[in-house]
Amino acid sequence: MNSPSIIRTSTAELYDANVLKNYARAPLTLVRGKGTQVWDDAGNAYLDFTSGIAVSALGHCHPHWVAAIQRQAGELIHVSNLFRHPNQGELARRLVQRAGPGRVFFCNSGGEADEALIKLSRLHGVSKSGVEGKCIKVICARNAFHGRMFGGMSATPQEKIQKGFRPLVPGFAFGELNNLQSFADLVDADTSAIFVETIQGESGINPCTPDFLRGLRQLCDQYNLLLLLDEVQCGVGRTGLFYAFEYAGIIPDGIAMAKGLGGGFPIGAIWIRDRFADLFQPGSHGTTFGGTPLACAAGLAVLDVMERDNLLETVRSRSAPWIEDLAKLAGDFPAQVLAVRGKGYLVGLQLASDPAPYVAALREKGLLVVSAGGNVIRILPPLVATKDELARCVEIFRAVLSTKA
Repeated sequence: MNSPSIIRTSTAELYDANVLKNYARAPLTLVRGKGTQVWDDAGNAYLDFTSGIAVSALGHCHPHWVAAIQRQAGELIHVSNLFRHPNQGELARRLVQRAGPGRVFFCNSGGEADEALIKLSRLHGVSKSGVEGKCIKVICARNAFHGRMFGGMSATPQEKIQKGFRPLVPGFAFGELNNLQSFADLVDADTSAIFVETIQGESGINPCTPDFLRGLRQLCDQYNLLLLLDEVQCGVGRTGLFYAFEYAGIIPDGIAMAKGLGGGFPIGAIWIRDRFADLFQPGSHGTTFGGTPLACAAGLAVLDVMERDNLLETVRSRSAPWIEDLAKLAGDFPAQVLAVRGKGYLVGLQLASDPAPYVAALREKGLLVVSAGGNVIRILPPLVATKDELARCVEIFRAVLSTKA
């Protein structure tokens, strides 16, 4: 019997023929990674300062993380949330230890985490008003991004996100980031929560000021509103503190996290402050795959390395001079670079024109970065990036800007 012939097809051809075209992908096929570097199918190496869009906190294939995944895969992968397992309890304990007294729910992504917080706001509205469907208003920020599910998409006032999917979920209003009065003006008897990203990521690295966050906390206390913070991109050490809101010295009522928490394995989570944690009761929310033994093993491994290697302090100390060097580019190339902003290893470089040609030119010189709104290039090094690698990043930027001057 003749064996069937093997048809060898390139990865690009497989994508073109079979994968949904909802991403404008770079002409690059990545096949291997180690530390801060990745390699394509032609053997070219790149400094990966996308970190999988802030996911690969420990870089690629960190040995402690890999060993934890391998060990857990050989012991127990999935049991469902109808049963307990040690990893979920321990990871929840360590997140509560970081955030404060409260409880944790595990899911699979940032979108799911944001959706769970929106559901929490509805439950709080019922608790406040005693009437389901009355107190549902959530005040968010203009230019926000809270994911692509219907709740998160409705909390994201961007036409490119919402177009084609209306009617959306009702009950969202939008104030101006860092303008406390614009939020206060929207509060009424039907308001249940305020929900913002501590640092807007997709819209161009726009941080909430500490005073603004403190003002939101006071506003929520005054009117019995939930203060919900989306730390999906900026949390889990990316700014040099475990949560970005820690710089403001506040305690929120709910936190959404994901991305870096699993170090590359899908996991999301919400933390809910003690006084509101009982709003969720059996049957009110759930997940099949959230918080599995394997996902929680990945999360625990990330926290192990962060603590063992003191990565939070490392990010704070290394990022300050790196951001200063990036800021010098705005002075040296004022016609091209308008501003540099961000915190820790979450930095945006705002350009005077479309960033796409710059992203492509940086890639040609061996540096991977990702664009964001407002003509911004997002730079997201792994938390393990060295001083030399940060310096190399600046050198490549300078070389590309010089060629386009």
